[in-house]
Amino acid sequence: MKSFLLAAGLALTATVGLAETAVTYTVDQDYDDVTFGLESAITDRGLVIDAVSHVGAMLERTKEDVGSDVTIFTRAEVYSFCSAALSRKVMEADPMNLQFCPYGIFVMQKPGDAQTTIGYRAMPDGPMKEVQMMLDEIVKEAIGE
Repeated sequence: MKSFLLAAGLALTATVGLAETAVTYTVDQDYDDVTFGLESAITDRGLVIDAVSHVGAMLERTKEDVGSDVTIFTRAEVYSFCSAALSRKVMEADPMNLQFCPYGIFVMQKPGDAQTTIGYRAMPDGPMKEVQMMLDEIVKEAIGE
């Protein structure tokens, strides 16, 4: 796993795992500040948030039902949205790029950890790298990078 520290006046780590398919940034920022920044970064581009999946709350609510007592996240959400212009461009290049839409950015905080992690799925080479560039710009804007 490659990990490096980016200078921005705050503790920020970007990680892209070889076996993993996610790009993440971990910051010393309050979870609510990161999600507010994310919502603003998405909507300021004229994009609409289709859904916010409250994954952390669902896992916590159902842990006993599935025979677990482990709290995985203090909070964890996935924000889903799409860009009509960019989606059309990448799907005209390859209709199979449909599988990546809507785009998602996740925010999470683990128990006992004051840091917040924000990230997205790494996109495959080719036209989808333009989507990855957009996702990275949104995430960096959300955390003030």
